[in-house]
This record gives sequence, C-alpha cells and structure tokens, in this order.
Amino acid sequence: MSTTQSERLRGLLEPLVSKRGLDLEEIAVTPAGKRRVLRVVVDADDGVQLDTCAELSRAFSEVLDESDAMGGAPYVLEVTSPGADRPLTEQRHYRRAVGRLVKAQLTPEAGGGELTARIIAVDDEGIDLEVPGVKGRKPTARRLAFEEIARARVEIEFNRKAAEKARPASAAQGAETAEDAEDAEEEEEA
Repeated sequence: MSTTQSERLRGLLEPLVSKRGLDLEEIAVTPAGKRRVLRVVVDADDGVQLDTCAELSRAFSEVLDESDAMGGAPYVLEVTSPGADRPLTEQRHYRRAVGRLVKAQLTPEAGGGELTARIIAVDDEGIDLEVPGVKGRKPTARRLAFEEIARARVEIEFNRKAAEKARPASAAQGAETAEDAEDAEEEEEA
C-alpha cells in the first residue's frame, strides 16, 4: 500500500474511530487473489467489542463507497482488534498490558538479552516490572525506560489464575471484572 493511499485511508477512517473513543492502530491493504483485503485494526483501553467492530465496518463501508480511496478493484473490508501477539510499540500498549507478563528484547545500552517480567506500572518515561524469582527466590522489581526496549510482546499465560495470585495488590486493584475484583479481595484476606 502506498504511503499516499495509507494516509488517505487514515484521514477517512480515523475520525470515525476517534468518535467512538477508540485508537486506529493499523491500516493494511494486501492482495488476496483477484481482490484485496483492507484490514483496519482498532483498540481501546477496555478492549473492543464485536458489536463495535460491526458498527465501524458499516460506517467504513459507507465512507469508502463515497470516496475513491480504494480505487475500482474489488476488496474485502476487515475490521478487527489487535491479537495477543501484537508487538508493544506505544505507551498506550504497555498501559493496556499492566498486570500481564511480557517478553522484552533489551537494547545493548540496557545490557541486551531478553527479559520476561510482569508489568506493574507505566508512566511517560518507562515501565515498572516485577521479575519472577528463580529457584525459590523472591520476585524483584526493575525499571525500564522505553528507550531500553528494542521489542516487546505480551506472553500468553495458560494458567491465568496462578498468574493473578502472583500479581501484587496494586495490580489486583485494577481488576477487569467484578469477578476479578472479588478474587483479588479474597486473596488479600487470605
């Protein structure tokens, strides 16, 4: 997709996304046989519901039909939220991952190598992490500036309940659902 087409599509679609309080994360046009696929990725702090994707798809279709941004060739419109394997590249991505386990590739200035830790807090300069203890040792705290992170992704946790128990009380306070909040309270009482 050319930069001009990308900018034009972003100019058409971003106001519709922003109006709903969402972030436009990515726009990609890829060939798929005789057609093309226009993939629009949106996200929000509290996630994106399927109904919201459907509403946006209808709104995008109307705007795209009225413009010539996609040209005359047929295309398929796909509106989605980012997958769990999406790289963390913006401060808002890290903020949305608070309480989650991440794997970060560190820059040479930060000592290089790979670090797997749980995000505890995020601010304008960087992130506070809880690095799991090894061989029975207690977890340790670590601070990383955004410049020290070459790449980072959320790690998929299959045993999420165990992960929740490992979270500190401050992270448990940011529970996502009422059930999570009840679980956090029970853990604090125990």
